[in-house]
Amino acid sequence: MLVYGAGPITVRELEEKDELSVVSWLSNPDVLQYYEGRDNPHDVERVREHFYVDDDETRCIIEYEGKPIGYIQFYLLDEETLGEYGYNGSDADCRTFATDQFIGEPDYWNRGIGTRLVTSMVEYLVFQRKADRIVMDPQAWNERAIACYEKCGFRKIRLLEKHEQHEGELRDCWIIEYRAERN
Repeated sequence: MLVYGAGPITVRELEEKDELSVVSWLSNPDVLQYYEGRDNPHDVERVREHFYVDDDETRCIIEYEGKPIGYIQFYLLDEETLGEYGYNGSDADCRTFATDQFIGEPDYWNRGIGTRLVTSMVEYLVFQRKADRIVMDPQAWNERAIACYEKCGFRKIRLLEKHEQHEGELRDCWIIEYRAERN
């Protein structure tokens, strides 16, 4: 099912037919270096366990000019995760979504597609899902991703030390956020 379209980018819900694309992306060391870790390749069974589950996340395929090139998910954060990210009090009253994404086709890297994707997802979440805030937690060493997100209006809020397991060690992550401005 189509979630939204923005020029050459289409975001649609993940379907069973997409599992081999996800396996291909998450077994590619170039992609795994940034998402999941090179020591964490996925086969069909693992993709089914992690991506084809019934929960509150909306899992999607990113298409560029009709070709599947990556994955994005979004979800409304619960109170527990908001607390883990350092939000409490009046901060916890905001309608806060999180996103995770990767472009799984390296031929589509460094072409501005990530910036267009994140900008279009922000617009979708703010205007269609009424998000007050959107957060992500990229690993602190991933400067390329952070630069993309900052270009899209996100800003660093706080550093979570040793927050995410990646390639055999706990890595620091930034909590970055986008605040919706409504007139």
